[in-house]
Amino acid sequence: MPKPSWLKVKIASGREFKKVRNELHASSLHTVCEEAKCPNIAECWNSGTATFIVLGKICTRNCHFCGVQSAKQGEALDKKEPEKITDAVKRFGLRYVVLTSVDRDDLPDFGALHFAECIKAVKAAGARVEALIPDFQGSTECLQKVIEARPDVIGHNIEVVERLQAIARDRRASYEQSLDVLRNAKKLNKMIFTKSSIMLGLGERRKEVEHTMDDLLAVECDLLTLGQYLQPSKRNLPVQRFLTPEEFAELKRIALQKGFKHVEAGPLVRSSYRAGAFFER
Repeated sequence: MPKPSWLKVKIASGREFKKVRNELHASSLHTVCEEAKCPNIAECWNSGTATFIVLGKICTRNCHFCGVQSAKQGEALDKKEPEKITDAVKRFGLRYVVLTSVDRDDLPDFGALHFAECIKAVKAAGARVEALIPDFQGSTECLQKVIEARPDVIGHNIEVVERLQAIARDRRASYEQSLDVLRNAKKLNKMIFTKSSIMLGLGERRKEVEHTMDDLLAVECDLLTLGQYLQPSKRNLPVQRFLTPEEFAELKRIALQKGFKHVEAGPLVRSSYRAGAFFER
């Protein structure tokens, strides 16, 4: 299916882009920008920002929408990763940092403690932190470790509407488990902001999208992003439909009307796009 004109993106280039890429590679740091083939990589990197992936770049799950490398066993944890990320944050002068990760079902605590250590290190450097976390197989104990690191935002993506969960996501993920992550984050710290994201264009219906919004609000989710699914490779799920910018604008209006505190919506929006905008208002 050919992409419409509004999905054309800038070629990833530019002096600042190359500087960020070279410094990240030299530090052996991974970003979701590259691993997930984000269409906003040029915009973000040329502004000197990036979303860091912790716990390595190999995911132990195999979601059918995702372009990240998958295997049963992940990489050995880099004990110096918190320090490396903090050094990069200082060099780039970042005030708001998104930390995300692959799923690490092969680790005893699914990588929760390591994730928490990365959050603490970046917070100590004076930046706000948004932690976009996996589901830790529903473990509240693991979630507690991350919450205790005091991120400013806990993000966990519902990804798709309920009917499409089994089609799009790994069998170890589920709609209810994702809602529980967000629900439990609020129970553990009522003051923390929570965030989720919905991909569109995989065959969902408008009523299903609105129902998902309602379910997220029912677990007190504060922030929402809505974006167009783009097929990372031929082995991934095909796009069923390209939503227009006007449709995204309407969905944003509906989401705000329903009660979300902040919404980013658009064809190229991803879960970490303009992540710090909520705190800049």
